Amino acid sequence: MGKKIHKKLSQSYKKHSKVLISISSIIAVSFVFFAGLQVGNGSWQINYFSKNKQNNNLPDKLDYSSVNAVYQQLKQKYDGKLDVNKLMVGLKQGLVSAAGDPYTTYFDATQAKDFNNQLSGTITGIGAQLGDQQGSIIVIAPIAGSPADKAGIKAQDIIIKINDVSTSGMTIDQAISLIRGNPDTTVKLTILRGSQNLDFSIVRKSITIPSVTTKTLAGNIGYIQISQFGDDTAQLVDTAAAGFKAQHCNSIILDLRDNPGGYLEAAESVSSEWLKQGQVVVIKKTNNIVTQTYSAPQNGQLIGIPTVVLINGGSASASEITAGALVDNNAAITLGTKSFGKGSVQEFSNFANGEMLKVTVAHWFTPLGKSINKTGLNPVKIVPITDAQISAGQDVQLQAAEDYLNSK
Repeated sequence: MGKKIHKKLSQSYKKHSKVLISISSIIAVSFVFFAGLQVGNGSWQINYFSKNKQNNNLPDKLDYSSVNAVYQQLKQKYDGKLDVNKLMVGLKQGLVSAAGDPYTTYFDATQAKDFNNQLSGTITGIGAQLGDQQGSIIVIAPIAGSPADKAGIKAQDIIIKINDVSTSGMTIDQAISLIRGNPDTTVKLTILRGSQNLDFSIVRKSITIPSVTTKTLAGNIGYIQISQFGDDTAQLVDTAAAGFKAQHCNSIILDLRDNPGGYLEAAESVSSEWLKQGQVVVIKKTNNIVTQTYSAPQNGQLIGIPTVVLINGGSASASEITAGALVDNNAAITLGTKSFGKGSVQEFSNFANGEMLKVTVAHWFTPLGKSINKTGLNPVKIVPITDAQISAGQDVQLQAAEDYLNSK
């Protein structure tokens, strides 16, 4: 865990630093990244572009003559003022979005900066991670204590309008742009929850959130909650594991509920705390061919300690990698409800003008070769929780995990 890793790009844009998000995502993500944090954003990886043999038949360069023809007509006929910089960004964003993958996106300089800040735990917005689900803009999870959380936004809410603008046909990036704004300004969201349409007016705030919180529960159970897999996550979990080991904790609860993902390396490091050296954490495939296998670099501090991993529909990407690694290696059981289902890996390329491309380069599989993309992980023990229970402060999933561990 002591490695420096991913869920924070501002300090991690090194060529070979791998990011998970969105979140898947953490999908992005794609996230309204915590303010619109993009999901899941998901398995994210910073690196040079991977060579994809599927596209060998494409031309080395595009013929822009038809694009220039459109530009000339737009320039001559458009009744309004055009901005050449915005046109160029729009051209690149349109090119990338034509791939048809919600996690392959192009960020302008401002969006790239926001993305970096989000993964470093600092965001300005409402604090809700967004994903794409069958063409709908869906909330993967609100950040605990964020404006979205306090307003009553919930995981799996579908955003159908932003400031009275329909999200039909809208990309996650477009939704992010509308939701984001200056601190202390208000954004209106219309949410579809079940069969109800609900309106929320949410004041944007600057949010700084630590990725890990810990405590000791009754029965000497160590509790670790990870809100996202960021560049501080590995070290914080490593420190927590050392502390729990020193106090001879009987068991551990790893709470990954509403965690949209983050850095792949953070997931690898966290998972390794429960694994023996060489045990597989995750398998990466491109074109359905294994291109890399990530394994525990050394024996973890928590090997053999009974562990429950809490997951739900807001657990995506790096969270699913961690949960899958521990279950497949018989190091833990999962409890809660089915996870989100983001199993793709993104790679980043930064440009001199501050812009950035995030592109899906591979898909990941659990140590036993299972794909969770679009299907999610079913927990070993299914324990649903209702809105009424949440509102009443009754965490029946956490209680079920405690009861299970105390019975061991």
